[in-house]
Amino acid sequence: MAKCFSFTAARDWCYRYSFSNAGLRSSTTDLGDGTVMHVWVPKAHIQSKPTLVLVHGIGANAMWQWNDFISPLMSRFNVYVPDLLFFGDSYTTRPERSEQFQAQCVMRVMETHGVKIMSVVGISYGGFVGYSMAAQFKERVEKLVLCCAGVCLEEKDMDEGMFKVKSVDEAVSILLPQTPEKIRELMKISFYKPTKGLPSCFLNDFIHVMCTEYLQERKELIQALHKDRKLSDLPKITQPTLIIWGEHDQIFPLELGHRLKRHLGDNAELVIIKNAGHAINVEKPKELYKHFKSFLTDPLPPAKPGNYSNGHNTD
Repeated sequence: MAKCFSFTAARDWCYRYSFSNAGLRSSTTDLGDGTVMHVWVPKAHIQSKPTLVLVHGIGANAMWQWNDFISPLMSRFNVYVPDLLFFGDSYTTRPERSEQFQAQCVMRVMETHGVKIMSVVGISYGGFVGYSMAAQFKERVEKLVLCCAGVCLEEKDMDEGMFKVKSVDEAVSILLPQTPEKIRELMKISFYKPTKGLPSCFLNDFIHVMCTEYLQERKELIQALHKDRKLSDLPKITQPTLIIWGEHDQIFPLELGHRLKRHLGDNAELVIIKNAGHAINVEKPKELYKHFKSFLTDPLPPAKPGNYSNGHNTD
């Protein structure tokens, strides 16, 4: 029996074409220690432009999460879009699963492309990696944007009922869905207004193409985020930081955004996007881009007490 048409594979091809059409090319680098990193890099790096690294979250590869932002950002930045380890074409044979190791690998591959200084935008899991990049490489990361990234979570938060799920294993079963029912569950907690009525054949196709490779390794990434995590161990980064959160985020509740703002103090600004859940890149791309552009391109005045809000809403 002939193989059926894959909507997911076709969409992936469209994203690949879109990235190329916007001025990016696919690049794979062997870091020499059993680690291979794939990155979308500018076809021509323009020295007069600043560099921006977009770091994706758990889910499909980087193209699916950043496609709406590439063209507008390319006019202002040299944009680099890595696939994190065990996503897209990036992988390692090494045992490390921490966000610190992911951050080191991103920085190493950026160095192979001759990039020393950059700003970083990370969404969800990518925000954990972006935060670690800023903490470990203070002189190389200028500004940081964190979108719905629960870097301030603690292991005890799960036991104290902060999340919709009751255990890390339950979280893994939803974040790495293996059945149409689990994808529907993921969409329900990811979106403020989730799409309904998607046929199971489409969802099964998405699972087959996007959710089966490196499944065990991805589970270990999620487990490593949670295990023994304490706020007291989280370094306070010094770079100007923009924290963006969906008002109705059910994966990383808004309280974690306020907690991060308190942790970073006057160095950070918290923006709360109304009528949005966790997937703000999908639900509110134009609004998100507006905040990226404002924060990343406008020179910031010297930080003063009270210079930043504790969180302001935007429509």
